[in-house]
Amino acid sequence: MLSAYPAIFYKEDGTYWVEFPDLPGCQTVGESIGEVMEEAQEALGLYLASLIEDEEEINPASDIKSIVAEDDSFTSLVACDLTQYVRSAKAVKKTLTIPDWLNNMAEKNSINFSQTLQKALMEKLHIA
Repeated sequence: MLSAYPAIFYKEDGTYWVEFPDLPGCQTVGESIGEVMEEAQEALGLYLASLIEDEEEINPASDIKSIVAEDDSFTSLVACDLTQYVRSAKAVKKTLTIPDWLNNMAEKNSINFSQTLQKALMEKLHIA
């Protein structure tokens, strides 16, 4: 479950800090660009996992081109694998109803129903 959000990176007094414009309060710091990138991935993962576990709405990621950085800063996409951060990755069984013709077509094309439903739900919830 990979998620990516634009972030703004700043350097001030030899320290880097990052904020995510789409995720209020999601920010972190680091002593080097490498360290702050790792910290940004962790901050993003923990922040999104917290929203998921609390069943709160997740803001969709903005187009990185729409993010304006100041002169001494830059923007970059930060990605993280949410499966590392979400506590309950336990699978649950769901029953659903679909039209017979759609079921037949999907089976003929070897569609994995669980995988397809998971992907569609994550896209709909803006966590994919």
